[in-house]
Amino acid sequence: MIVQLTGTLVSVSPSRVVLDVGGVGYEMGVSSSTAAALPETGSSGVTLLTRLVMRDGSASLYGFLRNEERVLFDKLCQVSGVGPRLALAVLSTFQAPDLARIALAGDAKRMAEVPGVGKKLAGRLVLELASAFEADVELQGVAGMAPAAGAEAPAVAEEGVAAEVTAALLQMGFTSQEAELALDGMDDDTAADASAALAFALRRLGGGR
Repeated sequence: MIVQLTGTLVSVSPSRVVLDVGGVGYEMGVSSSTAAALPETGSSGVTLLTRLVMRDGSASLYGFLRNEERVLFDKLCQVSGVGPRLALAVLSTFQAPDLARIALAGDAKRMAEVPGVGKKLAGRLVLELASAFEADVELQGVAGMAPAAGAEAPAVAEEGVAAEVTAALLQMGFTSQEAELALDGMDDDTAADASAALAFALRRLGGGR
């Protein structure tokens, strides 16, 4: 897997760059934040961290100046309904600390400011990212959060998970009755995890309206 490239910067746009590495031009999708931080075209010795994404029989390369952005890119791409381009749109709109605050506050309205993110997807994003930030020490470091040394993420009571998922479903436009029915029948493991519970509910609801 290609994880890093160093070469001469051939071209830069707000969403794409081309890097010449030993006479081979690599085109990479980038966030506008990465694009704005790159040196001028023609600069040599430019290093970009990369992620190669295989999808639908094709391969696409994405570039990042900082590892924190690549970590968030990976996490965003794990959210149902979010592909690499939409992940870059999120990273172009919010810096890591802002993204953490929005997710932990459950602010779907702010998340919906990202181009291409509708109300339902915004609700799913804040819920799944909040769970990720609370549980993942690496993401906490990326976002500048400072958990107490040796502290583990607190367990979330099943009732709290149900309330959190219900709120997310209501934000997505489902009724309270639909949310209640969608959450019925979960096993204990699913009911204790917000991301798993939301995925279960959305499957019961057919993925949304």
